[in-house]
Amino acid sequence: FVVDCKPGEGSRTVTFANGAVAHELLVGIHDTAHRLSYTVTGGKASHHMASAQLFAEGENRTRFVWITDVLPNALEGYIDAMMSQGAAVMQRTLSGRTA
Repeated sequence: FVVDCKPGEGSRTVTFANGAVAHELLVGIHDTAHRLSYTVTGGKASHHMASAQLFAEGENRTRFVWITDVLPNALEGYIDAMMSQGAAVMQRTLSGRTA
């Protein structure tokens, strides 16, 4: 899903398998709440803000919540597909499955 990731000062540039490149600027980290937020600059979106947060679900489980707001609305399907693919890769990776 992600084929390259280059860190920067408070940012990272992510290259995806489909050729898309996103420059993500870190907006904030809340260690106690296990939450981070970022914005994507450049590209087709006039606004792209996202957050990711972890919640304990019992003793051995964690819920991952990833929220993205994007404009224009016409990009919703594209962003939703990218997030769904990314979430599936994260779930496989974290559960120890590779395929």
